[in-house]
Amino acid sequence: MASIHETPDAQTAKTARFEARITAEQKALFLRAAALTGRSLTDFVVASAHETATRTVREHEAMILTDRDRKAFVAALLNAPAPAARLRKAARRYKQRAGAVDAP
Repeated sequence: MASIHETPDAQTAKTARFEARITAEQKALFLRAAALTGRSLTDFVVASAHETATRTVREHEAMILTDRDRKAFVAALLNAPAPAARLRKAARRYKQRAGAVDAP
């Protein structure tokens, strides 16, 4: 399966369709932008939508932290408190019900 971040190559068969209702003003703007970039309206709209979709997905997949937040996150991972008695008991019950081998 192709990554969402890859651009489709020229050899890929384009069989899916996409339609949208737009205003006359939007169409005029898209046509002008397409002409300025030397593309057809379809190529311009598809390339622009692909670029925006890729950026949106990438932004939502990434966790961006400030230095302070990153240090707090790492400290919490490295200095995690020991599990409470109720959590250990719940884990043992789960392992018994799931048929897992009980850990020491």
